[in-house]
Parts: sequence; structure tokens; C-alpha cells
Amino acid sequence: MRASYLALVLLTALLQGCAQTSGLSDSRIERRSEAAVQDDRNIEFTAHQRIAEKYRSNIQVAVTSFNRFALITGQVPNDSTKQGIERIVGGISPIKGIANELHVERSSNTGVRRSDSGISGDVRTRFLEDKSFNPAHIKVYTEEGVVYLLGIVTRAEADAASEIAATTRGVKKVVRVFEYMK
Repeated sequence: MRASYLALVLLTALLQGCAQTSGLSDSRIERRSEAAVQDDRNIEFTAHQRIAEKYRSNIQVAVTSFNRFALITGQVPNDSTKQGIERIVGGISPIKGIANELHVERSSNTGVRRSDSGISGDVRTRFLEDKSFNPAHIKVYTEEGVVYLLGIVTRAEADAASEIAATTRGVKKVVRVFEYMK
């Protein structure tokens, strides 16, 4: 029974992550328009493609977009590269804002990236257990133990999600990259 419950929770967590990137947006769940969901996909794809064309090595960069707001995370070798990547991402239409969280340092190893993936999964699973907000409204991304939360939320939902993320094992820091509902 416990194994079945755990499998269901893990499957739900995986599906929750897919729901944020699927082509269908259910207005009861998704707070972004279908056009915004598609724009976010295009922003992420275009950013990765353009960054890879210009910077072929010595970088580890991820671009996560939510409601046309781009979060840039990872490691780069110098400030010039950091600013160059921000310019590349900023030049993609229809970006409406950027949070450049790149760090100037050597790239992290595969073990750290696997740990980050596990932390994101743990946060999403804990979101499912909480009933004060819909976990489908919040996108979770983790880089070197720092959890980034993106979404269109109320202040109360942001506070609840941040508290859950901050108290999840392995989390060093929580960065809120929310758009607040009025």
C-alpha cells in the first residue's frame, strides 16, 4: 500500500511539472494564457540555442521562463560572459523582464545537478501535500541548492510556497521570482 501511495505521489509530481509546459492550458489550473505558455517555451528554446551558438564551452547556463519573465541561472567564467548572456536573453521577443542569477565560477559537477533535481522534486512533492495553494501555479527550479520559485500567485500563496521550499532538506536559499496577482 505504501509503495503504491509513493508511486502515485511521484507520478503526480512528475505530471505537475509537465502540466506547466504542456501545450494545453486549462484556465482553472493555468494562470498564464495559452500564448504566454507557448512564448515561454519559445523563449527557453531560443535562449538555449543562441547561448550555445555564442558560448560553446566553460559555461553551465539554464534559462527558465514563466509568463515571459526569464530567470538565468548557472555558472560562467567571467563578468563579460554573464553580461553577454543577459544581452542575448534580453534580445528575445517578447521578454518582459530578466533575473540574472548567473555566478562567475567554474561549472558545477554532475552530482550537484542530480542533487538539485532531487531537491526540486522534494519541493514539488511537499507542495502537493499542502492545501493552501495549487502547486500547478508555481514552477520550481533549483541550482546549487538555491530554489527559484516562479509563478503568478497571491502574496499568501507566495509565502506558503516559500516556507515549504525553505524548510525542505538540502535547500540553501529560496529566491522568489513571482508575479503577484492583484
